[in-house]
Amino acid sequence: MADTMVGSNLSAVRPGLATVVEDWSSDQRAFKNVTWGKAMMWIFLVSDTFIFGSFLIAYMTVRMSTTVPWPNPSEVFALTLFGKELPLILIAIMTFVLISSSGTMALAVNYGYRKKRITTFLLLMMTALLGATFVGMQAFEWTKLIVEEGVRPWGNPMGAAQFGATFFMITGFHGTHVSIGVIFLVIVAIKVIRGDLDSEKPGFMTGRKGRYEIVETMGLYWHFVDLVWVFIFAFFYLW
Repeated sequence: MADTMVGSNLSAVRPGLATVVEDWSSDQRAFKNVTWGKAMMWIFLVSDTFIFGSFLIAYMTVRMSTTVPWPNPSEVFALTLFGKELPLILIAIMTFVLISSSGTMALAVNYGYRKKRITTFLLLMMTALLGATFVGMQAFEWTKLIVEEGVRPWGNPMGAAQFGATFFMITGFHGTHVSIGVIFLVIVAIKVIRGDLDSEKPGFMTGRKGRYEIVETMGLYWHFVDLVWVFIFAFFYLW
């Protein structure tokens, strides 16, 4: 009885406290309208932002402090097509592919909340295909640099030795994120087409909008990966 009176007094004095305690103790929502899955994704993305930010700051520091000339990106990342050398053409296509995947991901979230299973499945698979295409083109870029140009993480015949270390570390870390994203996109797409997300029952990764909220959570990760590439593109290829 004493516990009941204490609880009533707390609710009367601080009405918001009871709601906070209820939400956190339910094991379903971190806040009233935010699922634990989405909240944890945001926390992960914030932590990942610090990691990528540290990498890019280290890259800028190394590039500005080295006394050896830095390789010209327009020459290093040029491709010869039809007898003509085209600077940054591969990088431009890679960027177009990845940015386009953000559009298909946004559409997948939209159609997911409409419970259009087939359309959502196709858009998720298209996003995964675009992501896999990006990773494949990045693998081609790495192969060209290693085999044809002789670039290594510990050396670079075209200039500053730090170029190889920073390039492979940052683009490799980002490529790993894209690869993991592709795997999870396929997993979510399979769940969609099988009808596993049609239940309205709330859970760890779902809120009032139903289980299709996991598609939106996956979209947060994918848009973050695309945004990080914009910074990598600007720092490595345009600077």
